[in-house]
Amino acid sequence: MNLHGVKAIYLFEMARTWRTLLQSIASPVISTSLYFVVFGSAIGSRMVEIDGISYGAFIIPGLIMLMLLNESISNASFGIYMPKFTGTIYEVLSAPISPLEIVLGYVGAAASKSIILGLLILATSRLFVDFSIAHPFAMVGFLMLTAVTFSLFGFIIGVWADGFEKLQIIPMMIVTPLTFLGGTFYSVNMLPPLWQTVTLFNPVVYLVSGFRWSFYGVADVHLAVSLGMTLLFMLLCVGLITWIFKTGYRLRT
Repeated sequence: MNLHGVKAIYLFEMARTWRTLLQSIASPVISTSLYFVVFGSAIGSRMVEIDGISYGAFIIPGLIMLMLLNESISNASFGIYMPKFTGTIYEVLSAPISPLEIVLGYVGAAASKSIILGLLILATSRLFVDFSIAHPFAMVGFLMLTAVTFSLFGFIIGVWADGFEKLQIIPMMIVTPLTFLGGTFYSVNMLPPLWQTVTLFNPVVYLVSGFRWSFYGVADVHLAVSLGMTLLFMLLCVGLITWIFKTGYRLRT
């Protein structure tokens, strides 16, 4: 494996983050902090506890997951789309590096940015809400697994997109609504039986539920199911990326 190639792509993508700190770091942290102010401090203090957890603390895992999914997709999709847009993708494809190394560079950088943001937002939430983490190692592991999985998904979107507007369609029209309806602000068990069943078809439910378990030891679905669904989606993304490089789908257009 050519680690120099992976390192070059990774450092280039990370450097772009440091050049745009207000957009890449400050903006997501501030926007998520507003949720803590409104739902955690203002409204949360007037809400009843859910599963023995204060409402402000209950929504923390879901809000971090909301940011994590959107930022992972955005960072990875933009990272691979820009070389296509500028034409430098041909230099990347003709360089003596394998598809695996290309994916490791772009996805690794996107996941790293999202993990840093997730930890920053976790630290920021302490300013507004008092909470504890029951399983810190599981929390970090789930954070990393989700970041990598959705960075792979973002890489696929970046390859598929043939315009800047398409980079935003799936995060804005699909991922964000699914996250809001996936138990971010409520427990699935609070819904009527019919809607509980319908909600289980939302894949984000498993991400939010598993991540919330790492904080408080409570979950809407079994931890093994949450982990299994996340790993399954990651494998689907890996399979699709493998097909993309084998067929050259939209990499040279």
